[in-house]
Amino acid sequence: MGNRTPLFEAHKRLGAKIVDFAGWEMPLHYGSQLDEHNRVRADAGMFDVSHMTVVDVEGPQVREFLRTLLANDVDRLVPGKALYSCMLNQEGGVLDDLIAYFLGEGCYRIIVNAATRAKDLAWMRRQSESFALDLHERTDPALIAVQGPQARSKVHVILRDAERAAVAALKPFHATQADGLFISRTGYTGEDGYEILVPRDRAESFWMALYDAGVAPIGLGARDTLRLEAGMALYGTDMDESISPLECGLAWTVAWAPEDREFIGRKALEARRDDPSLPKLVGLILTDRGVLRGHQRVYLGERDVGEITSGSFSPVLGHSIAMARVAPEVHDRCTVEVRSKQLAATVVIPPFVRHGRACYKGVPAG
Repeated sequence: MGNRTPLFEAHKRLGAKIVDFAGWEMPLHYGSQLDEHNRVRADAGMFDVSHMTVVDVEGPQVREFLRTLLANDVDRLVPGKALYSCMLNQEGGVLDDLIAYFLGEGCYRIIVNAATRAKDLAWMRRQSESFALDLHERTDPALIAVQGPQARSKVHVILRDAERAAVAALKPFHATQADGLFISRTGYTGEDGYEILVPRDRAESFWMALYDAGVAPIGLGARDTLRLEAGMALYGTDMDESISPLECGLAWTVAWAPEDREFIGRKALEARRDDPSLPKLVGLILTDRGVLRGHQRVYLGERDVGEITSGSFSPVLGHSIAMARVAPEVHDRCTVEVRSKQLAATVVIPPFVRHGRACYKGVPAG
């Protein structure tokens, strides 16, 4: 038996198909992955992401520590603001991608991926040894993501009147404490919404209150197709510790200024920063019939120029889509080897879908 979140019994009652994910028993879907995907794009859905790892870091040297640990710069933060960043090894490879929240002077919250929990915690603790701070994993709360064009309004319905205005005023990538909850306006679907840390003893009642307010439960299957349409990279699929942010579409998360900030991996990244041969992450839209999947090879003519990192069918575009790491000369058109056949694809810049609408319509023939 794997680990279970505080919402496991609620998932069973709602008819979820349970699968193993990084050692956790998680809902894959509640009947129809396609219906769940479309519900998030058109209305509102909720995800149990309590398997993710929440780490609070506090102390007089926590800012200095995070400016060393992360490729992005926490000096950009004011209290209540969030920052997306990669955590790198000395070679510039991505150990994990994460969100850091500035809670107040000397106090930050970091949320990292479930599959990398042990590795991340060991790395963070080792790197923090020379800094005056405490690093504490939070295992007490549940984490619920509510996403979709109606997500925020439906969350507001179940909040107390005294808390509603402060939450409604949140700007994207900001967070606040409200009614014992930690609510951030972030997500992983390309839609607006919140990610909410809920005390364990309130998790199930909060989940069911959302359900009664018309928020549909959504499984891991739709979460993956939603994030792919949104052009959001998945750790372990689109990147890992052998891949730098420069090669997985995350160069924008590296804060090069100020030049004297020596974050882990900086020297390795600087050595490759202007390398014209570096591969790049692009989007592909299949214009022939077929399905794009991870590890399929990408070609220009007869030359192998890269590999799909993640792919699936896009319900919004009505085409199979993928992200692929390819040679820098790949533009406009390519082919993908699918079951020993070369299928035509159009090369695009992700995202494929933004706020429920296709970014690419009338996809040209490959």
